[in-house]
Amino acid sequence: MITRRDLIVALVATCATVTAVVWADAPGKRVMKSSVFAWDSLKAEAKPTGARRAVFDMPTATLDRFECHVTTINPGQMPHAGHHHPEEELIIVREGTIEAGQNSTANSVGPGGIIFEASNEYHSLRNIGQTPATYYVIKWVPHGVAENPMK
Repeated sequence: MITRRDLIVALVATCATVTAVVWADAPGKRVMKSSVFAWDSLKAEAKPTGARRAVFDMPTATLDRFECHVTTINPGQMPHAGHHHPEEELIIVREGTIEAGQNSTANSVGPGGIIFEASNEYHSLRNIGQTPATYYVIKWVPHGVAENPMK
């Protein structure tokens, strides 16, 4: 026989489940699903030093933030001053020649080259070629890592 206590426990469990599902599906809590981003669909936003194409910027199941953009910088330009931040980045050069400053060293990186920027290490980028340089930036912020407000 179902008792009053059984009904209360079932009601509380149902309410908790519904609340958890609604909270997980709230607009601010949506996570990125498997996706494809076509180059032709990425709108170029003009910048003083070149252009920027936003690809995605969302939480995932395992990250507070997962962001990707494509930057094009004109010859001799830097997208911004050198800096450091707690989140890590991976940069993949698509075209042109980039000088990657990391701590006290500088390396030249061409098409297909990959640059890893470690947490809290100084880094900078500069186009050292004669043509525009384009590269992909992939940044991730794990749960519990406070990120730098500079994007």
